[in-house]
Amino acid sequence: MSKVILLADHRTGRPASVVPGELPPDGQPALDLRARPLRDLRISVTDRCNFRCTYCMPREVFDSSYTFMPHSALLSFEEISRLAGIFTRLGVEKIRLTGGEPLLRKHLENLVGLLAGLRTPQGRPLDLTLTTNGSVLARKAADLARAGLTRVTVSLDALDSAMFQGMSDSGFTPDDVLRGIDAAAEAGLAPVKVNMVVRRGLNDGQILPMAERFRNTGHILRFIEYMDVGNTNGWNLAEVVPSQEVLDRIGSAYPIEPITDGEMGRVAERWRYLDGGGEIGVISSVTHAFCGGCTRARLSPEGKLFLCLFAHEGYDLRAPLRDGASDDELARILAGIWAGRGDNYSELRGRNMADPSRKIEMSYIGG
Repeated sequence: MSKVILLADHRTGRPASVVPGELPPDGQPALDLRARPLRDLRISVTDRCNFRCTYCMPREVFDSSYTFMPHSALLSFEEISRLAGIFTRLGVEKIRLTGGEPLLRKHLENLVGLLAGLRTPQGRPLDLTLTTNGSVLARKAADLARAGLTRVTVSLDALDSAMFQGMSDSGFTPDDVLRGIDAAAEAGLAPVKVNMVVRRGLNDGQILPMAERFRNTGHILRFIEYMDVGNTNGWNLAEVVPSQEVLDRIGSAYPIEPITDGEMGRVAERWRYLDGGGEIGVISSVTHAFCGGCTRARLSPEGKLFLCLFAHEGYDLRAPLRDGASDDELARILAGIWAGRGDNYSELRGRNMADPSRKIEMSYIGG
């Protein structure tokens, strides 16, 4: 009889049953119920951010009285590294550090150094990346690169200063972010990917200016459909600008063509300018769900594992980690969790079958 392990359910605090799974054959990734391999791990290192973006951390919710996690609740860098090493045994090849704003976690380059030392079962280093709002990246980029970071993705929703400050609800400017992008490229964290969340009636007029700004720079600009992450951002389908509309707007000014890429787990559809001006991408979670190829798991700052950006429950890995579980025991717990995964929220949303009432916040688990 299989042993059953009880892990705390993030949503209720009650135990959630997990049957430890079989480890995959050497060199093979763990597979879920839809035969999706475990290849990508997103690690949120903090729930804090110095922006209050209206689609992620609206100030009316995340105000001065909001209680963030105490530092004592967070996984240590050594604990994160240990779990990451176990994930690599199950097939993870890419790790992305996120938040909140990950660069607010002190001495993050020390964690990068630990993760940079990990290897896949085939002996390859990990693709080690980071997503940031870019506000302090200019100060951090060189240290992160020296520690072993591979690339960065920077969020930038507008070049217009007033619009940017309105959307981010911060005192930073687009120039602060652009300096961070330049510093990242100079440090070798290239190609820099730049993410723009597009909202109709708010910043959709910035689509062409953003495309023009990043053409011929070597950076990859990606347009993200406004998603219903969490429960606090007041999401409205009418504010979604479909990716096809974005492509049509750009293509009318600068002809583009698709880049064929069959890599499983890639969320962005890739396009290139016919004149050689570079590459753009679109991420279409609302109008073109990509659940069938999702290979991502997400680890929260205090060690809860989530299987979907839109999940409403997670599995507490910190408890067995700190209760003395061996690496093999932890690996079997992770294998069992992944083997039971059937998440497909975006597909269900597209068929009007999703339950939107209970979702984790993106600021807690990362985008």
